[in-house]
Amino acid sequence: MFRMDSARLREALEQLEQAAHDHTEWHDDLLRAIVCRLPCDPDDLAENAHRLCRFGQWYYDRASDELRDQPTFIAMEAEHERLHRIGAQLLLAGAADAPIMRADYEDLVAASARLHLQIESLTQQIQAELRNRDTLTGAYDRVEMLPALRGWQQVARRHVQPCCIVFMDLDHLKEINDTCGHQAGDEVLAGVVRYLLEHLRSNDKVFRYGGDEFVIALPGADLAAGQVVIRHIRDGLARMRLVSGPGGIDLRVTASFGLALLDPDVSVEDCIDRADQALLLAKASGRNHAINWDASVTTGTRLRRLQLDDANG
Repeated sequence: MFRMDSARLREALEQLEQAAHDHTEWHDDLLRAIVCRLPCDPDDLAENAHRLCRFGQWYYDRASDELRDQPTFIAMEAEHERLHRIGAQLLLAGAADAPIMRADYEDLVAASARLHLQIESLTQQIQAELRNRDTLTGAYDRVEMLPALRGWQQVARRHVQPCCIVFMDLDHLKEINDTCGHQAGDEVLAGVVRYLLEHLRSNDKVFRYGGDEFVIALPGADLAAGQVVIRHIRDGLARMRLVSGPGGIDLRVTASFGLALLDPDVSVEDCIDRADQALLLAKASGRNHAINWDASVTTGTRLRRLQLDDANG
């Protein structure tokens, strides 16, 4: 999973495509220097040549931290360094009027092909991620939600690990839309998802359910662990300045959360409904709450208990 919103994913894709273009140009110049015995770039003979080329400068200095966590990105380093090492050997052989050995040249071609495949693979991963994302917020589309949750439910059914699902609804977003305009509301939505992606774990997923409602999947977390995560998220959102409204006024937003386990013995849809019921209770009890679904207590009874607890301090 890429822990980036859509805008940063697109920026990462553009940088990767430019780096791939730069590498192609370098590779073509290298082949011309080797085959035609032309003067080479002195940087190609340096010990750290793989860091000096434009692709290397992107790889080591400009690539986003989120890309650096991807296995495909990590694998590029060894192949890219190997490609430069073989290239330098062939350039030195040419400069000394020594014959170019077929095996060395084939190693160069093979290393280049492997690096190209890695670049293309990472490009396709980012493109696929963008296709699955909600255009406005960068959360996963609702169409991706059920297949993903069914996969985690199968894992839970095998007693490998539980999965907590969370229904989240932003509090009073309509008031922001009415007061500041829908563009400000859209920026709030995007800012909330960006915050979630930055503060959830790499294997957690955020799905836009519709409007200002989101479903969060927390694989490996039971309800207790889910509460710890969501309370941290809830408190962080309440403190965060999301966007500057009209006249430079900061806009802030809180959210309400309903939590339920992805129960192996009921349908995924019913599990989502349980989380939704808990969300309704969280909103009815004053918003900015995170409440677990509980089959033993009816919504009305539990709401009265919460109101009584609040009244008693």
